[in-house]
Amino acid sequence: MEPALFRADLAEGPAVVRPVWARCADDVQVRVVVWPVDEAVGTVLLLPGRTEYAEKYGRVARRLTEQGLNVATVDWRGQGLSDRLADDRLLGHVLRFTDYQKDIAALCGVIDAMALPGPRFLLAHSMGGSIGLRALSEGLPVERAVFTAPMWGIAIPGSQRALAAVLPTLARLSGQGERSLPGTRPVIYDAETGFERNPLTTDPEHFAWFARQLQAEDQFALGPPSVHWLGEALAECRKLTDMPRPDLPV
Repeated sequence: MEPALFRADLAEGPAVVRPVWARCADDVQVRVVVWPVDEAVGTVLLLPGRTEYAEKYGRVARRLTEQGLNVATVDWRGQGLSDRLADDRLLGHVLRFTDYQKDIAALCGVIDAMALPGPRFLLAHSMGGSIGLRALSEGLPVERAVFTAPMWGIAIPGSQRALAAVLPTLARLSGQGERSLPGTRPVIYDAETGFERNPLTTDPEHFAWFARQLQAEDQFALGPPSVHWLGEALAECRKLTDMPRPDLPV
C-alpha cells in the first residue's frame, strides 16, 4: 500500500497513524487513514460527513484509541485528499450516491490488508450516516453502529421543496448538473463562516480548530454541493426510508 499525505500537525490525533492510498473498483483513488493500537479490542469504521476529511477526526480517534480501539476512516470521493470528481475542485459532486459504497469497500480492503482485529463497529456522521445505513443493508460486517446527526433526510424550506424536487432533473437534461446549487457561493464553511453564525457547534475552540486546519491546508477545502449531488442525495434518502431497520444494535 502506498503511503498517503497526512497532516499530523493539524489532526491532534494519536501519534501512530497509517495513511494510505486505496484504489476503488471504478479506479477512483481514495485516502484511507488508520490509527492502530497494540492489543486492540476491536476496530471502529469511522464514516465522516460531507466536506470532511480524516484530520478533522484526529481528536475523536485519540479518544477511541485510548479505549483500545483501532480507528479507520476514509476521505469520500470528491472531498478531502481523495480524487475530486468535478472540474471545480471546490464543488461537492458525485455521479451516483451508491458510488460511495465503493469507498467503503476500499476502506474494508485496507482494514483486511492490515489485519486489524474485530469485532468491528460503525461510527457514522451526517452524510456518512446515509452511506453507512446503505452499507448495513448490504451486509457490512459490524457488531454495532452509532449514528450522529445522520443524513437520513435533507431539511429544505417549504417554499423551496417543489423546486428541489425538479431542479436536479432539469439540470441533468440541460447538461447543468455539475453546477453549484442556486443561491450558494463557493464559501469554505469552517474557514469563512464566523462562529456566531454557525449551526454546527457551540464550542468556539473546536470551531477555531477546524478553521485553522482549512487555513493551513487548502487541499482539504470543499464548498457547496452540485445540483446533481442534491438529486442523488434526495433520492437516496427516500430509498433509505423504505429499508428495514438493521438487525443489530444501533
